[in-house]
Amino acid sequence: MVVNRRTQQESKMSERRIALVLGATGGIGGEVARQIAGEGWHVRALHRQPAKLTARDERFEWQQGDAMNRDDVVAASHGAQLIVHAVNPPGYKNWAALVLPMIDNTIAAARASGARILLPGTVYNYGPDALPLLSETSPQNPVTRKGAIRVELERHLKNASADGVRSLVVRAGDFFGPGSTGNSWLSSALVKPGKPVQSMFYPGNRGVGHQWAYVPDVARTMVQLVERERTLPDFATYQMLGHWDADGTRMIDAIKHATDRPDIKVRAFPWWALPAIAPFSETFRELLEMRYLWKEPVHMNNTALLNVLGEEPHTPWDEAVRTTLAALRCL
Repeated sequence: MVVNRRTQQESKMSERRIALVLGATGGIGGEVARQIAGEGWHVRALHRQPAKLTARDERFEWQQGDAMNRDDVVAASHGAQLIVHAVNPPGYKNWAALVLPMIDNTIAAARASGARILLPGTVYNYGPDALPLLSETSPQNPVTRKGAIRVELERHLKNASADGVRSLVVRAGDFFGPGSTGNSWLSSALVKPGKPVQSMFYPGNRGVGHQWAYVPDVARTMVQLVERERTLPDFATYQMLGHWDADGTRMIDAIKHATDRPDIKVRAFPWWALPAIAPFSETFRELLEMRYLWKEPVHMNNTALLNVLGEEPHTPWDEAVRTTLAALRCL
């Protein structure tokens, strides 16, 4: 009987699915890690100084390492079936020098372990010529430096698929939700984290649609696609409809409803001031380059995703916005 129990335990260990998460302390990386752990995966989180984290999920196996160090990533990927590549340089600093080496390290780890790479994608791949309706096959001619890097990043993944490295890219609109950072438009323009909402600066114009993506919905979509691993092509790309604000007023109204403040003043985002600041700030320079995404509708078609999942995970607007504002301590 003891031998049988030991054999059963060893069998369960060998069948255990392991996911290596790069960026587990970030918004989307952390949410994917939590949701995939809830599905029974063993989550291995790579972090440069895990011992110094004041708040960390104890369900994860925290492993010390740097995404910029190929040996660290390859070693951490041993036995993994999935590598979640959700790590980005903070802010917009030094993207060109960091982003591509990190994805190449992840590709090397996937090649060594046989794992599939999961990458959160964005709309930055697309230039004005692809708008307003975007599909997975829309032309990718970005006009921003960050967009060009995103295109090159995905090109590295696609090229690696010819060598047997599998990847999954899920593109979505502007992130909002618990864990969303100061880089998100909602938490850097519309509201101020840690303060009650007194006024809002909206980057777009009334009547111009915009694409938003609620982080828990994005993570749930990714997890559901990962569970269909055997049906996915080696280089799989899908887009989410997410939270489509058809006329630029839906997000504003949801914030007013969540705060019970219908009188909140909405001001135009001060785009006029950015050219003077941009030469001295990489962040504002990048924001100025992305203005085109607010000047005309950005609408993502999710037909390909629906063909795989049947329906897209979607949290109602009011619930998603209220949860976000509560996490940002704005209520």
